[in-house]
Amino acid sequence: MFAEARLTNLIANLLALLAVLAIVAGALMWTIRRPYFAIKRIEIAPLSNSGLQYVTPLSLQTALAGRVQGNFFLVNLTQVRHMIETTPWVRHASVQRVWPATLRVRIEEEQPLAYWNENQMINTWGEAFTANRGELPDDMNLPQLNGPASSERLVVQRYAEIARWFAPLGLSVHEATLTPRYAWEVTLSDGVHLTLGRDPAADTTDPHGRSGALPFAARIERFVRAWPELTRRLGTRLIASADLRYPNGFAITLAPENHASTTKP
Repeated sequence: MFAEARLTNLIANLLALLAVLAIVAGALMWTIRRPYFAIKRIEIAPLSNSGLQYVTPLSLQTALAGRVQGNFFLVNLTQVRHMIETTPWVRHASVQRVWPATLRVRIEEEQPLAYWNENQMINTWGEAFTANRGELPDDMNLPQLNGPASSERLVVQRYAEIARWFAPLGLSVHEATLTPRYAWEVTLSDGVHLTLGRDPAADTTDPHGRSGALPFAARIERFVRAWPELTRRLGTRLIASADLRYPNGFAITLAPENHASTTKP
């Protein structure tokens, strides 16, 4: 009899405890679902001290409008971060709660290096991204880079190498194209078109059997070293294009001479 009474009391106490826990849980759920904790504000700030140039609170709130589910307690921060990182000009983001109804978002913006193919841009990390080109500053003059899918990092690397070679001559790269066969075509800022040949990263063995072909950088170096003497000899004549693929030199094509006629008054 005594054992049965103790068991009955234990069960009763357990049921009472469960009832209290259920009431507390219900009250807690009722409390955290109150409108007071609904997300009312989104603060944005840069991850670094460089500031934000392209992402604004309005653009971010517009992108997230109607898409953020839950309130201060229930919002899925990982999901919100993924949504923010699909917003134009956002490379990476971090999201944290700020009591009682705010989300603080820190943004790493895309840093545009060049235009990429037809309608994208490429950033300084060699990653392609899509954003409105019309939002770029009017004084920002970006080169045009082109290449096959997944070649972004190689194109950025080669672009930097070529730009360094021609910088001492006061020239920059206006456009650089890596063809589907991984051959390079480059247009400089003065309009000269360069044919550089197949990139050494395309494969380990030249499919055309030209094992004696000069390395990529050596072709450019040879042309750059010859440039001052070449332009001196040509005088006012302009170079239209240069083919650097030859093993012992390069071939140039001159631009047509401008025979503008003048009429005496």
